[in-house]
Amino acid sequence: MTVTSVQDVQELTGDYVLDPTHSRIGFVARHAMVTKVRGSFNELEGRGYFDAADPSRSHLEVTIKAASIDTRNADRDAHLRGNDFFDMETYPEITFVSTEVEPAGESQYRVTGDLTIKGVTKPVTIDFEYTGTAIDPWGNRRIGLEGNVTVNRKDWGVNWNAALEAGGVLVSEKVVLEFEVAAIKQSA
Repeated sequence: MTVTSVQDVQELTGDYVLDPTHSRIGFVARHAMVTKVRGSFNELEGRGYFDAADPSRSHLEVTIKAASIDTRNADRDAHLRGNDFFDMETYPEITFVSTEVEPAGESQYRVTGDLTIKGVTKPVTIDFEYTGTAIDPWGNRRIGLEGNVTVNRKDWGVNWNAALEAGGVLVSEKVVLEFEVAAIKQSA
């Protein structure tokens, strides 16, 4: 998004809170080398500051309740919650805290930050597309962002797998993390 006026800067710049009922943080992984399994986390919260004139002053943090994982299969979800994958009893939250925000095109932003899963923190860079702004029926300014990044789950100690008889493995190491975010500007 190119900021075209002082009014745009004033209207968009400020503190925001993630709207969890209109946001999705999900993932896609290959299963049995032939298909994709999609899932998401149903409990999340986040906040940040967006500076429309100087995006480098922007920042955000997101906390996900790991046990809210949902792949539409209760047995798979239980396996993911256990020690083989996320060990959610020991590590109940997944977090992301930005360390840098930079413009990456007319309506794109590159957000680098620290992703913590299972107590392991690694830097990731996510390319986001600004999808627009609107005033909702209650007078709140909302902004939308969408992005994704591919990570190797083993970098965070999510190592479990099973070999397939015909070769390959049951779960891919590469996982696409997907972000569809609606955020509400907070009053000054």
